[in-house]
Amino acid sequence: MGKLVVSLDGVVIKEVQITKDKTTLGRRPYNDIVIDNLAVSGEHAVLQMVGADVFIEDLNSTNGTYINGKAVKKQLLTHNDTVEIGKYKIKYLVEDGTDYEKTMIMKPGTQPNAPPSAPAYAPTGGYGSNSGFGTLGSSVVPASIRVLNGAAAGREVNLTKVVTTVGKPGVQVASITKRPGGYVFAHVEGAARPTVNGHPLTGETVQLK
Repeated sequence: MGKLVVSLDGVVIKEVQITKDKTTLGRRPYNDIVIDNLAVSGEHAVLQMVGADVFIEDLNSTNGTYINGKAVKKQLLTHNDTVEIGKYKIKYLVEDGTDYEKTMIMKPGTQPNAPPSAPAYAPTGGYGSNSGFGTLGSSVVPASIRVLNGAAAGREVNLTKVVTTVGKPGVQVASITKRPGGYVFAHVEGAARPTVNGHPLTGETVQLK
């Protein structure tokens, strides 16, 4: 389970456990995390929990949302990330110490007369009933994905990190999370939902087989 440690000028103001699917942050009193400062917008950002993953999304705030010094619109939070809003710093901590790392963004090639879209991927490794899953990231059978179209077609990406993100920012982004029971695919960003085996993803996540 993740938590947020809010500080100002090095002094911790509050700690908040992330237990809800959506946790709002802003200056208005109805937010889940209220920061009463003019540098913070009324509805500044929202934290979305998808399975064990937590994403932060800026809600078109006046002064923006920064992670480790970089302005972001929507991003997966990893252990020990620092969210900066005005003079406030919000440290994201995963209590079991697991470091969720974003691996890479695969950008598709531009094709004439075709709208931009995320490349298609196919799993090239899997797991069976005799896999003997154990601790996170250690006993899961190694797997990889193969890019099926775009400029990187044919390229294989090994799923060595806890979280691998794929897609094109602003168009369509999805994540593949390594868990004790295998790999879980989730929609992160984009109006068009990704498809798995030709079927659109209807829920938040789906177990890959």
